[in-house]
Formats: sequence, C-alpha cells, structure tokens
Amino acid sequence: MKTRSFGVFPAGLVGWRRRLAEARTRILLWYLVLMALSGLASVLTVRQLLLARLEERVEQSLYQEVEEFRQLRSGRNPETGELFGDDIEAIFDVFLSRNVPQDNEYLLTLVDGEFYKASSLALPLPLRPDSPLMTQWSTLTQPIQDSQNTLAGTVLYLTEPIAPMGNPAASTNGLFVVAHLIDRDRAEIDEAVWIIARVMLVVLAIASALAWFAAGKVLAPLRLLSHTARSITEANLTERIPLDGATGDIAELTRTFNDMLDRIEATFTSQRQLLNDVGHELRTPITIIRGHLELMGTTPEEQRETLDIVIDELDRISRFIDELMLLAKAERPDFLFPEPIDLTVFTEELFAKITALGDRQWQLEAVANGPLVGDRQRLTEAIVNLAQNATQHTRPGDTIALGSERRQNQVHLWVRDTGEGIDPADQDRIFQRFVRGRSRYRRSEGSGLGLAIVEAIVQAHGGTIQLTSQPERGATFTLVLPLKPLQEFQP
Repeated sequence: MKTRSFGVFPAGLVGWRRRLAEARTRILLWYLVLMALSGLASVLTVRQLLLARLEERVEQSLYQEVEEFRQLRSGRNPETGELFGDDIEAIFDVFLSRNVPQDNEYLLTLVDGEFYKASSLALPLPLRPDSPLMTQWSTLTQPIQDSQNTLAGTVLYLTEPIAPMGNPAASTNGLFVVAHLIDRDRAEIDEAVWIIARVMLVVLAIASALAWFAAGKVLAPLRLLSHTARSITEANLTERIPLDGATGDIAELTRTFNDMLDRIEATFTSQRQLLNDVGHELRTPITIIRGHLELMGTTPEEQRETLDIVIDELDRISRFIDELMLLAKAERPDFLFPEPIDLTVFTEELFAKITALGDRQWQLEAVANGPLVGDRQRLTEAIVNLAQNATQHTRPGDTIALGSERRQNQVHLWVRDTGEGIDPADQDRIFQRFVRGRSRYRRSEGSGLGLAIVEAIVQAHGGTIQLTSQPERGATFTLVLPLKPLQEFQP
C-alpha cells in the first residue's frame, strides 16, 4: 500500500531554500534588483531624452527650410537676373535644385492644387501625389505645422502657401511643404537603445559575478563568527575571532561578539568560582553538624550541647544563604526601594545602631544636612556591615568613627577606624566574594560576603566605594552616593 507524505520537501528543494536564505544570496538578489531597476530607468530616460531631442531637431529643420524658401522667393532668378515675382514654378525649380534635404526629409511643391515637383523621385506612400495627405494639402490657404499618423509612420510637416505678390487676396496658386518621416529616426534610436540595454545586461552579469565574490569576502567574518559560535561550549570559552586590524561594521560586530564572549567567559568563571566557594563554605558546617550528630552522647546534657552546636551551625548556614540571595537580588530592578531621606536624622540613627556592636571608642565626626534619595534599609545594612568589619580589625579602646558630608552633588558616608589597617596587596581583593581580610586581633566569623554586599548596595545606588588604609594606621571606607534632587524621586 502506497502512502503519501505531506509537508516534506525534497532534499534539492530544501538545499535551494537554505541557499536563498543565506545573507550572501539575499545581498546578491537585492543588488540585482536594484541594478536592474536602475538600468531600466536609465535606458527609458535616455530613450525619452533622445526622442525629445529628435523632435526638437526635426522641428528646427522644418523651420529652417521654410525660412530659406522665403528668402529665395524675395530674391532674383539666377538665370534671368530679375526678381522671381509671381513665377512660382521658377521659384520651386531653383529651390529644389539648390537644397538637399536631410535624411527622411522631403521637400514637396504644389501649383494650383496639383502636385508639381519633389526633392526625391522615390516618395513614400504617404507623400505620393495620390495620397490623402496630398489631397488635404491642396486645399490649404494658411501656414500649418502638424503631424499625421499614416501606415508608413508619423509624418511631421510644415506648409508655406504662396499667393501672387501683385494681388495678395487672390486664390493661392502655390504651396511649399517640408515633410519628415520621423518613425525611421525613432527606429534608429530604438536600435541604439537596444544596443545599450544589451551592453548593460552584459555589464550586469559581470558585475553580479564580481558582487558574488565581493559579498563572500565581506561576509567571511560572519561565517567565521558562526563557526566560532558553534565551537563554543561550556568547557571551551576561549575561542575568539581574529580582527587583524580590520575596520568597519563587520569589524565592529566581530569586536562586539568577542566582548560578549569575554563577558560570558567571565560569568561562567565567576559561577564556577561561586559554586566552588559555596561548596567550600558549606562543607565545614555540614561536617561539624554530621560529626557532632554521629558522636552525640546519650545523656540530656550531651544531647543539649550537641543540639546547641547544630543549631548554631544551621544559623550560620542560613545567614550565608541569605547573604547569597541578597547578592543575587542586587542585579534585579526591585532591589532598591528609594525614598527621601533626611541626612541629619539618618546619620544619627546609624550612629545609635552601630555603637552596640562592640566595646570601642565610637565617634560621630560629621553630620550632613539636607535630603538624599535612597533605600534607607539597604544603606543602613551597608554602614552596619562596615562598622562590624571595623570591630573585627580593632581592639577595645580603638576608635571607630562615623560621618556624613555633602560635597557638591554627592553625599559621602564613611566609617573610619584606628585599627591594624589593610595591607595594600589585599585592598583590591577584599571586595570580592568569600575573601576575608586577615586580622591579628580575632578570627573572622563572617562568610566573606560583607564587603561584596556593601559594594553591590552602593553600585545599585549609582555610587562608588572608596578605601583609604595603611598598615597600623587604620582604614576608612567611604560611600560616595549621587545626591539626587527630590523631584527625581518616583515612589
């Protein structure tokens, strides 16, 4: 039993569809369409211009012949030396013997309504003595410029009636006609235009072949980009597209793609490092919990002691996870809830909160006034983290100072201590996740995320954090925040 398969294209058709979808093919097709349209428009424009100039030239020729005929009529007969007067036939004979018409141009004369002579013995059908056009001319009494469509083509003509000079009111006894069969000239123009069109087709074919190779050369970086993109995996993020000093749009695209790969590689590296650091941080409390549970005694006192240790480690894991979630939320648009903050009240509230963190000499160095637009809770968290960090690098009796100040369009909030300071080699890395500063005074109980959280909060406000420190001379952490006017606040 035979079955029919619908919706499946033959392999050849699929190949052609894929080829037509390629950028190189589409560029060539658009190039061909534009070239063909521009070539067609050019050919048609040239043809119309040539036809217009032909009609203008023919019209000038007609007027020139009539003007020459008028000048001859007012002159003298070369045979007798006397004026022509009313000798119409003599005028026609002399004029036809002296004037040679242009190609496709005919000089015709009529006497008393009858054909007399012409500049050519072989007249075309529309200009013969028995033609309808000749009959029409035999009755003319006024000069006429007109055209007539005939079986042999279009005839452009100009007539000049001649009346006896002694009696202008008498009936016309002579007619001079200049006629031109313009279709023959038009045929020559059409032939020339057709030659131009064929030449343009050949040029278009050659230009298309060159455009195909040129498009391939221009799009080569895109094919390399596609190949590089296919070769990139999670295990191989080092591939890059070479620029080799190239410039232009393709080079800019390549540079942008390489920059994107750099960011992706940095993100993957950061994620791997994060997973490694998280695994390392969680391994210790889990090991402690497991070890104490395995060695838990049977007495209530031993069980209570083990339970307290387990709960403490679980709390530490919970705080660690909360800090990680806070860092993850820092990149979300709803991380901050800005509101107008009174700097004076806010600074005093911060000072009241941090003084409970330890036995230190707490000082309020400066208090700024005026409004600040920011997230009160996040900024409080940042300052408390800095103060907590200061207590871990100072001893009882050392000074920890808090201050705020307005400087032009910025607000400076700082926490300063007189502790052991930070080594210059560690100042660039302590804001990284899971990096703990070394302290001679006490073992750090944090997760190494405190300063990273502070930096994330400051950056979310559009500000920066500055560190000034020297060993044995303490450290100063300064939050530099933009002072946004209240009218920019949007609840």
